[in-house]
Amino acid sequence: MSDIGIFIALPVLIAFFYFVTIRPENKRKKQLAEMRSSLEIGDDVTTAGGIIGKIVHVTEDTVTFETSEDRVRIKVAKWAVSTKGDTNADSSASK
Repeated sequence: MSDIGIFIALPVLIAFFYFVTIRPENKRKKQLAEMRSSLEIGDDVTTAGGIIGKIVHVTEDTVTFETSEDRVRIKVAKWAVSTKGDTNADSSASK
């Protein structure tokens, strides 16, 4: 009787881990890929390293953005962009 319980519990446990860990992670990866493919000139972005700037040039694999008013330009791989949006409002609110 306990062998039947193991054969029932194991697939239930695997399904639980799939819906709790694997599926949400795949959904986040898909959202990040869509966000990175939709980057355009003028978008405000934050890199994985925390650098904030405005996009001035986009290629298939890289993004070039200005970090400040003194027009410092940084070129990074698209996978390094972590967020897109108005990041200046977030930084001024934390002061």
